[in-house]
Amino acid sequence: MAKRRAKTEIAPLTPERWDDFVDLLGPRGACGGCWCMTSRLTKREFAAKKGEKNKRAMHELVKRGRPTGLLAYREGRAVGWCSVAPRGEFAGLAKSRFAKPVDAADAWAITCLYVDKEHRASGVASELVRAAAAHAFARGAECVDAWPHEITRGKRAIDLFVWMGVRPCFDRAGFTEVARQTPARPYLRARRGRTSRKSG
Repeated sequence: MAKRRAKTEIAPLTPERWDDFVDLLGPRGACGGCWCMTSRLTKREFAAKKGEKNKRAMHELVKRGRPTGLLAYREGRAVGWCSVAPRGEFAGLAKSRFAKPVDAADAWAITCLYVDKEHRASGVASELVRAAAAHAFARGAECVDAWPHEITRGKRAIDLFVWMGVRPCFDRAGFTEVARQTPARPYLRARRGRTSRKSG
């Protein structure tokens, strides 16, 4: 008999949920002292703040009520994170080759997906992507953009290197390709009213 998948609950990161975020990302801030600030800073700023300074910077954004992202919970424990906010919040995208804007749409962006090792490949990432799009639309976004990694069939993705997610999670949520500015990073977009509820 197949094991029943635990119910996932998703909520925005708030000051009251800060400790859950810290517990999920762990002492390294997910990877190398990032604390999900990579896309919010220029490369120079990130290098100067890597580690505790990044953690404090993210905490300050949360305390000020700036849009940061969503936490996924299972059985009362945070098991996943999705960074989603208006594109203007992400200074790190300004000079990105793969994320160069395709138009002047009022877009939000999904820039990071992180799932606890024990819950990977269990649907958490897909649920976060769908919730992130709904969250953005509820706050007035015209569309939501993302630049996931496209993995060659038959090859296994190395989790550390696919922090913007992998394409199937976005396909299942109704995102479609609108441009391709580098070979392996499609420019995907979800438009209001067109997201999907496919399982997976």
